Amino acid sequence: MTTTLIGLACGMLAAIGVAYTAIAAILVMRFAGRPLLPHPAAEAVTILKPLHGAEPRLADNLATFLDPRWEAPIQLLCGVGSGTDDAAAAVTNLRSRRPDADIALVDDERRHGSNGKVGNLVNMMEAARHDVLILSDSDIVAPDSYLPQVVAALRQQGVGAVTCLYRGRGDAGFWSVLGAAGLSWQFLPNVIVSRALDAGGACMGSTIALTRETLAGIGGFERFTDMLADDHAIGAAVREAGLAIAVPPIVVTHASAERSFGELLRHELRWAATVRQLKPAGYAGMAVTHPIPFALLMLALMPGTGGWLLAGAIAARLLLLRAVNRLCSERTASAWLLPLRDMLSFLVFLGGFMTGSVDWRGERLRMERRGRISAMAEIR
Repeated sequence: MTTTLIGLACGMLAAIGVAYTAIAAILVMRFAGRPLLPHPAAEAVTILKPLHGAEPRLADNLATFLDPRWEAPIQLLCGVGSGTDDAAAAVTNLRSRRPDADIALVDDERRHGSNGKVGNLVNMMEAARHDVLILSDSDIVAPDSYLPQVVAALRQQGVGAVTCLYRGRGDAGFWSVLGAAGLSWQFLPNVIVSRALDAGGACMGSTIALTRETLAGIGGFERFTDMLADDHAIGAAVREAGLAIAVPPIVVTHASAERSFGELLRHELRWAATVRQLKPAGYAGMAVTHPIPFALLMLALMPGTGGWLLAGAIAARLLLLRAVNRLCSERTASAWLLPLRDMLSFLVFLGGFMTGSVDWRGERLRMERRGRISAMAEIR
């Protein structure tokens, strides 16, 4: 009897998941149909790039933010916590390739709290020259329309910050491709659905654009030096100030670089645990985003039943994959990886409930209440 009840519960979650996935596909296609914003007047921008370690194609990824058609100054400001950081070589390489560009490197070892990336940003701000600030993670690749769309969105009435949706691109072999598929096939549509349900939205590390005045009004980067999900916290602070978070109709690219299963698993468990800590109820509700695993569990617990449900789950996921490929204008990975990717996403989802500390940039961080973190022992 217990097995049957569990099987029926799995079947119910799978059925809800099929409906959710179909709705997500429709919302993704709607987002893909949004027109670009009118081209704004160009203005000077400082693009903040906190770096840590060498990444595949790092110099090329940074170069995508130096739009030669932008008719105003662009300061590309990169920061490292040590002159021995391998990322510094990529900046030197980019400078040699683009001697005409304003590319600066801040090398500052001062620590500010447990979040090394935000501490890096605190140090970098002393060299930032322009009033429009665009923070973007080191592994992000900008499309051609990036600066016009981000600045146009920022200048809309009532907007305090701009963030961007992102897809994955594997740059370091099979495991990085599998990680990129998780971003494109799971994370991206979930964010689109989340924004459809919550008009407030949240910021993401792919892009956080805001003015110097807004940043000062929310307490500067110093306010977030002990926050694990600093991007989420910055977005929450902007909304608390009565300002909106805008999302322009573009998708940037996250260059995934995981070289092993262990590296991929640690990375995704950190994301999962962060979401679970910030929104426990919402995280539990993400069970419905895994229709294929729940349909398989129903089949395992109740042999001979639910085959139609598994077929429906696969069809819905393939429909969503097609919608995402249309939105991104290219394929992240082969469709045959979908079952493997969905099973891994399900395991990470379960693991997120049991993770109390995370590995991040060579450090072990203990997760505290309200999204805060504290340093533990250094990872060897």
